Amino acid sequence: MIVCNSLSSMSLSGLQGVIFDCDGVLFDSREVNIHFYNRILDYFGLGPMNSDQEEFVHMHSVMDSLRYILPPKCLDRLDEVRRHVNYKELLPYMRMEEGVPDLLDLLRSKGLRIAINTNRTTTMDLLLQMHGLADFFWPVMTAGQVSRPKPHPESMYRILEMWSVSPASVAFIGDSMVDQATAGSSGVPFWAYKNQYLEGEMLIPDFWTLREFIAGRL
Repeated sequence: MIVCNSLSSMSLSGLQGVIFDCDGVLFDSREVNIHFYNRILDYFGLGPMNSDQEEFVHMHSVMDSLRYILPPKCLDRLDEVRRHVNYKELLPYMRMEEGVPDLLDLLRSKGLRIAINTNRTTTMDLLLQMHGLADFFWPVMTAGQVSRPKPHPESMYRILEMWSVSPASVAFIGDSMVDQATAGSSGVPFWAYKNQYLEGEMLIPDFWTLREFIAGRL
């Protein structure tokens, strides 16, 4: 995997669009997610998540995460717990990764399409509006818009269809094995964000570096 830097000879010829994961890529949301799911566990009188559960909920959709951390008998009370725990109250505490607006400005100035492919559901639009990013992305593909969320390729196929582009002409930026598997199953080149243990075409250390890299090649 090539490390994204000014010395890399990797070509971006033919690149037509960039697709971003949300959690762990555009936003550092790990602590917020942990706080949210631990609130749910506490509501049912259960202890906080262990490290394996924390890792799982960071990568998967809300429903998959709840099925993973909750006993089956609790799942029938999800409407009740959703009224008790409001994720929207936690959104202001999500930290946007440094360099995101400048990178998005550059991508748009280069005529590249920009999308999001996330396992988030109902909070995505509000999160983007709160941080002034809503106008950059189309489409914003969430787990609530597909029948099979990531790592199934359905969400990626839908973005490619809406853009009318081939898989090889875009790149997907993610930070997890779920993202890597989504890219692999859909034939889209994968750029790993801050995770050297993933396999992809490129490792991105930060968005300032990626901006410089793209600016020098497009």
